[in-house]
Amino acid sequence: MHVTTYCGLIFVLVACCFSAPIKRSSGCGYEACNLGDPNKLNVHIVAHTHDDVGWLKTVDQYYYGARNYIQHAGVQYILDSVILALDENPDRRFIYVEIGFFWRWWNQQTDAIRDKVRQFVNEGRLEFISGGWCMNDEASTHYNSIIDQHSLGAEFLRDQFGECGRPKIGWQIDPFGHSREQASLLAQMGFDGLFFGRADYDDYTTRNRTKTMEMVWKASANLDRQSWLFTGVLPNGYGPPNSFCFDYRCSDSPIMDDSHFYEINVEERVQAFIQAANNEALGYSTNHIIMTFGSDFQFENANEVFKNLDKLIKYVNAKQADGSNVNVFYSTPSCYLYALNKVDRAWTAKTDDFFPYAHHPHGFWTGYFTSRAALKRYERHSNNILQVTRQLNALANLNLRNSIFYLSEAMGVAQHHDAVSGTEKQEVAFDYAQRLAVGINVASDIINEAYSKLLPKSSQSPPSPVQFLCQLTNISECLPLQDQLRFTVTLWNPTINPVLHHFRVPVTRAYTVRDTTGQPILAEVLPISNSTKKIPGRASTATSQIVFRTSLPAFGFNTYFFEAKTDEKREKPKIKMTKNDACILQNQNLRVEFDDQGNLQHIINLKKNLSVAFSSQGFYWYQSFPGNNSRSEFQASGAYIFRPLTPNALPVSQTRSITCIKGDNVQTAIITFNDWASQEISLYDEGEFVEVEWTVGPIPINDNIGKEIIIRYDTDIASQSKYYTDANGREVLERKRDYRPTWNYTAVETVSGNYYPINSRIWIKEDDRQFTVLTDRSEGGGSIQDGSIEIMVHRRTLNDDSLGVGEPLNETAYGEGLVIRGRHFLIAEPPASSARYHRVGAQRLYMHPVATFAINLQDYDSYSAVYRQSWSALTDTLPLNVHLLTLDQLGPKDYLIRVEHYFELFEDDTLSKPVTFDLQSLFKSIGIISNT
Repeated sequence: MHVTTYCGLIFVLVACCFSAPIKRSSGCGYEACNLGDPNKLNVHIVAHTHDDVGWLKTVDQYYYGARNYIQHAGVQYILDSVILALDENPDRRFIYVEIGFFWRWWNQQTDAIRDKVRQFVNEGRLEFISGGWCMNDEASTHYNSIIDQHSLGAEFLRDQFGECGRPKIGWQIDPFGHSREQASLLAQMGFDGLFFGRADYDDYTTRNRTKTMEMVWKASANLDRQSWLFTGVLPNGYGPPNSFCFDYRCSDSPIMDDSHFYEINVEERVQAFIQAANNEALGYSTNHIIMTFGSDFQFENANEVFKNLDKLIKYVNAKQADGSNVNVFYSTPSCYLYALNKVDRAWTAKTDDFFPYAHHPHGFWTGYFTSRAALKRYERHSNNILQVTRQLNALANLNLRNSIFYLSEAMGVAQHHDAVSGTEKQEVAFDYAQRLAVGINVASDIINEAYSKLLPKSSQSPPSPVQFLCQLTNISECLPLQDQLRFTVTLWNPTINPVLHHFRVPVTRAYTVRDTTGQPILAEVLPISNSTKKIPGRASTATSQIVFRTSLPAFGFNTYFFEAKTDEKREKPKIKMTKNDACILQNQNLRVEFDDQGNLQHIINLKKNLSVAFSSQGFYWYQSFPGNNSRSEFQASGAYIFRPLTPNALPVSQTRSITCIKGDNVQTAIITFNDWASQEISLYDEGEFVEVEWTVGPIPINDNIGKEIIIRYDTDIASQSKYYTDANGREVLERKRDYRPTWNYTAVETVSGNYYPINSRIWIKEDDRQFTVLTDRSEGGGSIQDGSIEIMVHRRTLNDDSLGVGEPLNETAYGEGLVIRGRHFLIAEPPASSARYHRVGAQRLYMHPVATFAINLQDYDSYSAVYRQSWSALTDTLPLNVHLLTLDQLGPKDYLIRVEHYFELFEDDTLSKPVTFDLQSLFKSIGIISNT
């Protein structure tokens, strides 16, 4: 099958047989909707609960209702109660969102309850909205994981409820700002609309005044109508109107209507509701309004809420006989959208996004773009392992999808807007990480099993050595390798193009390293830096690391054989080291210049004859605002909020030292700022990027001052207040300092108000030069001065920001402040050619090669005689602008393949063009391929 890709996603199902389609019931879908009265103000009552998949308690504690002294919440009781209440009155409607919870509940139900639930779904009385495993964050998530978590939920709904279970509406009511890519993805998934509860206070005020709370979001600059999505801002966040919360934990008055009792309040409650409905209608442009009833973990006593809503609907509608214009009824977001569609009016359009979000002039929710930097990186690492495990499972035909589910489910939970966002309590953050770790341990066994099929050259080969992951190589630790005589490193390339990669292995002795043909290769021994050796918790005794260059086949592996040197006369390392001297790193493509004080001065692109000069580069810190949150001007900086005490960032030290180490594979400048902040800036042989590996922590707080650490790159580029950030790792949006496209913005917080999510890249440019920074996780940042990029990499605050989490962001490990390590890739290119570097570079940083290790007793000749040392799953490589997003084995003969053209229109003269390729010939070994 030939496939032509543009800038978008293609979903392909590979199969030898398909199940019969499930017919849609006549009761679900838009045809079951109440469209109201065209001559009345129609109030669509939407009953719902918002169930965080972890926040103040863990996901399991929330499900069971454990530890209610922290927060009273028990999702199992909510669902039990709602089903009973729906059964009492066929007019009632309810929506549910978080499939991660519903899946848990469903697995514990009897067949009779399941049949009842299916009946409600088929009749449109229970409707699944959004349908993801969680309500994902939009600032810290990558589009790959957004798609995966929605797929996880959608697959469950399809299997259990057929077409009637398919969500049609996005419901992102609680995330703290909204991404254009999120809307684009929902549109591409076939959603008809999106509703959310949070918009910047200024934006909300303007929209409410101008009746533009609802709009068509043109969510892609590349996909035209494929990305258009009707979008609405809800009127009351996602709660009921004031004084109408009927949940048991609220104190609002119920509807008291029995004439035999002394206290009757029907008239005053009805009039208050009619007034609330007419007030809400002032901000909307049709005779339909949506009114949410429900909030965090509400409806545990669903009868209490529904009983009052039944009465409210009855008595409000009775007032129509006296001339009231209000018509109220149970509805759903999809029915509300359908009613708006029938009104047939023109809507305003939006083409930017809803970042950053602020709830008052000093309350910018831009701190969580960086909060819990370790968890943000671990989530990215876990996805890398998940995708590789899926690939190897499919190619080895293991059919172990049920085992992979442990990691898939943990990743689905981790996308929650209080998970990867970093806005949960510390205990809950540990729980998220533990779930990922358990999933990775299971995945490691699957990877080993896959290699047990892929490595042997024949069925007569002995069992292959056990493959294992070393997950602490980023701090130069792999304890099983210490003092081994022989071991192998197998590197899997998860991308569909060959990759040049330099790999580091911590060692305690000297080794000869052989490539896939048995030839010894250049493997340089470099010292492990002091900043690495003193990381708290590091148990390795390794003081050196071997760096070697690999050329990995597309979608395949290479194995490298390590054998300890036994001769007494070991070769001296052929590296040159200088300290506190001017230093130049140079390879075939780039030249990086430092002065003798460790200041980065220039990055020179030798092939393009282009230079970017730096006036400064290094670590700076903002003092966290230590407010008591009693008023806007006293807003503290915390897990959600970034608010510096002053707009001026201070250097973490007045001096720095530089050590320059040069070998043939890599040249590195180690910049030490102080005992808790350092950088290793490296240039690899034939590398096209400058790598900045940074280490920060433990951040000192003995002065009782919270600190927020940034890396700042100050260049000579005349950026004219503009900078560019990606949306969830995919498309890129232009930002302008102190500016909002859709309202007149007055800058109060001049730093945090100009911070945006950086999921994979940020750049500044002028006519002939562009400076781009790629990140290895989601971080917050911006351009606060022309020519400057700053990226926040770590935070340690000492005040809670009073937005619910109830504790400061003060992460520790081993009795000290947490140490964070990460990487930035720097690119200096002309704007016309930058995309081919930052697009490819960002994908390879996201889907980087995964190494497994194996201890061997055999010598090289014995090993190579029975095991493959190089293999690719492809018959040919795909074009450079095509990315394989997913290869997943669904069953013995069923596979899911997602491919995408990931260049935007017009950003590259060649790679932005559509391409055609023959997917069948590439994957002919796994079945018949058809488009779905």
